[in-house]
Amino acid sequence: MSNFPQDLMYAKTHEWVKKDGDVYIVGISDFAQSQLGDIVYVDLPGVGTKLESGDSFGELESSKAVSEINMPFSGEIIAVNNELTDSPELINSEPYSSWIIKIKADSEDDFNKLLNSDEAKKIIEG
Repeated sequence: MSNFPQDLMYAKTHEWVKKDGDVYIVGISDFAQSQLGDIVYVDLPGVGTKLESGDSFGELESSKAVSEINMPFSGEIIAVNNELTDSPELINSEPYSSWIIKIKADSEDDFNKLLNSDEAKKIIEG
């Protein structure tokens, strides 16, 4: 069973989001990293990139597949975790402390539309 911390919100596409003031920190869930297998490469977006909800902002390459990472809601990327460029495996070992991007959201209401941990668990349980 995958871990879904209660203090995070989740997109249906398995990204997690943590609110920190007016900044939103985004990574991928424990479930997503376990499905991908050993992550060997992370394609990070540029700071300042503005994207809409559902847009791809990067890719994760693993031993099993290449998978897009999607914006949980519309906004501007204000920071990327460059540590993942040299150590992409951190996402496998520490999925909830290995953030990928930080976003300034277009609307704070979008955060509240994400799934809580119980709702995220129900999706993977089918």
